[in-house]
Amino acid sequence: MAQPAASEHLPVEVLKVSSEAPERRVIEYAAGFIKRGQVIAIPTDTFYALSADPFDLSAIERVFQVKGRPENRALPILVSSIEQAFTLMRDVPDSFLVLAQKFWPGALTLVVEATHRLPRKVTGNGGCVALRWADSRVATALIEAVGGPITGTSANLSGQPSCTNAAQIVEQLGDRLPLILDSGDTGAVLASTIVRIERDDWIIAREGAVPNSDIEKAFE
Repeated sequence: MAQPAASEHLPVEVLKVSSEAPERRVIEYAAGFIKRGQVIAIPTDTFYALSADPFDLSAIERVFQVKGRPENRALPILVSSIEQAFTLMRDVPDSFLVLAQKFWPGALTLVVEATHRLPRKVTGNGGCVALRWADSRVATALIEAVGGPITGTSANLSGQPSCTNAAQIVEQLGDRLPLILDSGDTGAVLASTIVRIERDDWIIAREGAVPNSDIEKAFE
């Protein structure tokens, strides 16, 4: 697979990938874009996401540009294990462990205080980070190939519908991305549920694919 020349005017490359058994050559190829500071679209267990290196400031700037997203809004980050999430947090509240151990990998995003290792731009300059271990073999394989976490904000223009397939991304963002990994339609209806955690207090900031009642039961 030849790498397309860097140009805003070339059509986005749409590359098929298996959701059940992601092809290694495809994952390594996609990881190369992220390692070079670029932003690509990938499937998750909910909607497609824009993925970049969260420690690369220029790549983070590019994510905001691609989405047209206000820079005071934090960018969610995808991890491939609970232990990897620990490296992005200032401390590990008990409530975080309860929810992560019960619902990860899955459609639950946990917002916690970020480590100083993360650029403040990723946190929307607010000091908190939104973490999720998606139940997606493609996302997990890509994180492993990159060698660290990746951004996981939805692959759509800010204010527009989230995308469940590659064709929708091409329509919204086709002239802004070099690569889309296409594993077919995710079938998602709801985004991830978001729970904000401060010490051992927690609050559901957005109900999504994980019902509020399931979150509450986890603490019974």
